[in-house]
Amino acid sequence: MMTSNTKHKWVFRSRFRRGAFGWRSQPAISRIKEAVSEIKKVASMDPVPGGEGAVIFLEKVSGALENIDSSSGAIGSAVNWAIESLVPIIANAPADDALRDKWLERLWCAVTTDEIPYIESLEDYWGELCATPERASRWADSFIETLRLFWGPERKFSGYFKGTSACFSSLLKAGRNEEIMDLLQHARYKIWHQRVWGVNSKSASCDGKEK
Repeated sequence: MMTSNTKHKWVFRSRFRRGAFGWRSQPAISRIKEAVSEIKKVASMDPVPGGEGAVIFLEKVSGALENIDSSSGAIGSAVNWAIESLVPIIANAPADDALRDKWLERLWCAVTTDEIPYIESLEDYWGELCATPERASRWADSFIETLRLFWGPERKFSGYFKGTSACFSSLLKAGRNEEIMDLLQHARYKIWHQRVWGVNSKSASCDGKEK
């Protein structure tokens, strides 16, 4: 059995070079499934190397897919499935604080450089990836002032702030539900992908009162 200090030689890593799949989606979808299966197998033996493998995959996947014709939506669905499968592996791995902080920095770098974007849904799980309310609160603090500027009355900024969903997800994990509702009052557009955080925060508040 592997130990947490073991560096696994990932088979998928060499297969996910930048532009590795050209324009074809089916080979890429097959490789995504194989990569997730490999990561799950390692994680079942030792969760920390499994978490590292999941981070590596998420760092590399967008670059490998950059030339694919994604008009059918099949490749996007495959990546979203991979993210849903790998987030619990990262979140539940018993990584120490230093390693988890490093994972989050690497993942956020992957999100911010994802131009297509393929891994944007990773933001929705940011609070879960933080693993603790305290860490989630720190990440929320790193996002919230910028989001307030984007949604402020002076309208100094235009466009989409990459960090919106990560901010809400972090606030939810941190239990800062009132701040979620306050932010939503200033949202420029009333869209479900943002309003759902208000629903989730109300549900979390009710669950807390019941306990």
